[in-house]
Amino acid sequence: MNTRFAPSVALAVALAVLGGHAAPSDRLLFDGKTTKGWRGFKQPAFPAHGWAVENGWLKRLATTHEDSRGAGDIITIETFDNFDLQFEWKISPGGNSGVKYLVTEDRSGPIAHEYQVIDDARHEDAKIGPHRATAALYDVIPAPATKPLKPAGELNAGRIVVNGMHVEHWLNGVRVIEYELGSPALMAAKAKSKFKDEPGWGTKLKGHILLQDHGDEVAFRNIRIRELPASGSTR
Repeated sequence: MNTRFAPSVALAVALAVLGGHAAPSDRLLFDGKTTKGWRGFKQPAFPAHGWAVENGWLKRLATTHEDSRGAGDIITIETFDNFDLQFEWKISPGGNSGVKYLVTEDRSGPIAHEYQVIDDARHEDAKIGPHRATAALYDVIPAPATKPLKPAGELNAGRIVVNGMHVEHWLNGVRVIEYELGSPALMAAKAKSKFKDEPGWGTKLKGHILLQDHGDEVAFRNIRIRELPASGSTR
């Protein structure tokens, strides 16, 4: 196990004994067989086309000439506050997608914090810079070049932790970025991003988890969440 797991292990132990309560347990957000628990963004039901369950994967099918309609982003029916979200994913060569969190349907579109999922080597957006590459806080906080990324078509493991105001992005067992919601550092980075004029971006809120439809083939599985107790601290 990578030694960088140590803070999170310590956190889990602390949570286990806090107030005499048992540690919260993981639960699946995708059962591997159905789309139960998911629906389209600002839609009452799951998209009728574009997304499919295949061999244990929740998959966005590649857009074809015959079906150029976007299937749309999908979100969890539930909303979450403090959590440890883990998921496995595969992106197609040249593909682009993302996992968004702190998602609210009160905004005009699915504007939220995004764990970028993309083919770093081929997609033009990723080539703009590390702030748009895999595991970055999209367009705001760059992921390091030393991150342990496997190439497009191979299995990667992502993780997003929101504990109080503290947020972490992990990739294949390594924490690659961390930040504090509402902090001067995050607000300064926001001011240089495409979200600079977006009210409320960067603040803490209870929201949905979203899988992004970017028209490219992407697949997710083993999507599981551990809801964390309300934290009085930022860590």
